[in-house]
Amino acid sequence: MAQAVVLLASLLVFSNVAHCAFSPTLIADMAKLLIDNYCSPEKLAGLEEAIDAASSNTEILGISDPTVLAGVLADGVKKTIGDSRVSVTYEPGFVPAAPPAMPEIPPEQLAAVIKGTVKVEILDGDIGYLRIQHIIGEEMAQKVGPLLLEYIWDKVLPTSGMILDFRNAISGELSGIPYIVSYYTDPEPLIHIDSVYDRTSDLTVELWSMPTLLGKRYGTSKPLVILTSKDTLGVAEDVAYCLKHLKRATIVGEKTAGGTMKMDKIKVGDTDFYVSVPVAKSINPITGKSWEITGVAPDVEVAAEDALDAAIAIIKLRGEIPGLVQAAATLVADNYAFPSVGDDVAEKLGALASSGEYKLISTKEELEVKLSADLLKLSGDKCLKTTSNIPALPPMNPTPEMFIELIKVSFHTDVFENNIGYLRFDMFGDFEHVAAIAQIIVEHVWNKVIDTDALIVDLRNNVGGPTSSIAGFCSYFFDSDKQIVLDRVYDRPSNTTSDLLTLTQLTGKRYGSKKSLIILTSGVTAGAAEEFVFIMKRLGRAMIIGETTRGGCHPPENFRVGESDIFLSIPIKHSDTAQGPAWEGAGIAPHIPVPADAALDTAKGILNKHFSGQK
Repeated sequence: MAQAVVLLASLLVFSNVAHCAFSPTLIADMAKLLIDNYCSPEKLAGLEEAIDAASSNTEILGISDPTVLAGVLADGVKKTIGDSRVSVTYEPGFVPAAPPAMPEIPPEQLAAVIKGTVKVEILDGDIGYLRIQHIIGEEMAQKVGPLLLEYIWDKVLPTSGMILDFRNAISGELSGIPYIVSYYTDPEPLIHIDSVYDRTSDLTVELWSMPTLLGKRYGTSKPLVILTSKDTLGVAEDVAYCLKHLKRATIVGEKTAGGTMKMDKIKVGDTDFYVSVPVAKSINPITGKSWEITGVAPDVEVAAEDALDAAIAIIKLRGEIPGLVQAAATLVADNYAFPSVGDDVAEKLGALASSGEYKLISTKEELEVKLSADLLKLSGDKCLKTTSNIPALPPMNPTPEMFIELIKVSFHTDVFENNIGYLRFDMFGDFEHVAAIAQIIVEHVWNKVIDTDALIVDLRNNVGGPTSSIAGFCSYFFDSDKQIVLDRVYDRPSNTTSDLLTLTQLTGKRYGSKKSLIILTSGVTAGAAEEFVFIMKRLGRAMIIGETTRGGCHPPENFRVGESDIFLSIPIKHSDTAQGPAWEGAGIAPHIPVPADAALDTAKGILNKHFSGQK
């Protein structure tokens, strides 16, 4: 067995140490204690064989220093069973401490003890704070319960949120777990909190929440945060783990020590060696696992010294969240481009918040992610989401030479075989800006393709932009003899629908309506580019080749949520749906579906074949 080899190797490291005989039964006796008492007997498979092999090695028992021998034995056992909690010590004269009897202490002395062991404060923001170093058991709770209520619990009960500070909690009684957990749960239904298996009795005790308590419960609606550190140990770890997986508390701080529910220190035979062994283990009914050895991982990991500030920030945020979610719902209801959908989304978003879906949010970033996910789920619209609200860049005043260089970078043109033109650009510009440089664009871009016999417009990488220049761009592909209604666009803020018409005046020549036009698309094609594709496909002016477009929206507007620094991106316009579904959210399917990287070759092949047939 590999583990046995590890054990023997660790023991034999010391084979050259000076010799002094110890009882040959020492290792066997130690092994029997582990086999009879260790809380996870399934981990002990092969231990007996390993111990037998080690016992036959006289070098081990010949180690002269008993403290060194104890360390060697402990190291071997830890490696064999994979449990760092087990220890072997050499302690001549050790006297096990007897559990102290509960003395009759006058109430005023009990009050002083309680005040000295549990720190209670009311922090800014109406946040209760309890620093607990020891979790008392049932017997003590019955004795000091009224004093706990008077000096501690009644002070923090009315608060709007609570912090339990377990950063220095290193001891506690098993029977205290149901008490402390029950104060943060409802009386009904009863909750299976934990199961504890005790190896010495071979019994599993189930811990359940308590239907009645002394004093009032804190309940389940108010925020609860537990602070932890690498020193948090034992029963406090169990309370934190249980409340975390009941989704009742948020753990903030460091991963806990990974201790045990119960540790016994057992004398090895008639020697002065002792084995400290975990004799009980927790099995959480929700996870089927335990916090022992591995520790309780925090939900929000920060240094222990920073945990209190982080917890206060979390509770303050949670106090604001119901109002922020309601404000977001109102913004959607009042501004979303599709009113009936907006009303439905707002109602369901409010219901989610009321159901507790947002009660464990710990950071603004989590809130933004959650809001975006819920808005997408409820609306099916990828454009309805939270946004960073990056401010617009200040206007620039570039020189004509700078404009020319910018246009050369932004547009790509070519003329292929059979006089087939090619035009690619990856974003639409604002009409006012485009109009100001229209002549430069015509001279350096448009005139290169205007005299071709067919044109391929490549929008496979076009991510959209303002739609204000759509009418002008479309107009180049229609004749000037009549105005054409390109689209009808509904605007939610004004509750009006307006016609998008071709322009009567353009800079440069029109391409006209007679020559072939192919538009290339991909799953990246979005926003204003989709509006252009939608118009040209619906009016039968172009053939679309490639992939279904992204399914974006008309350029959304950003709205501030309440007084926070959270913003919603909300589409406020949509193409008229009177003549059938628009492109928003669904995308535009091509006439000829091909992978995006094959679209250009496909378009060229179709046009080349067409022109070859004319010859």
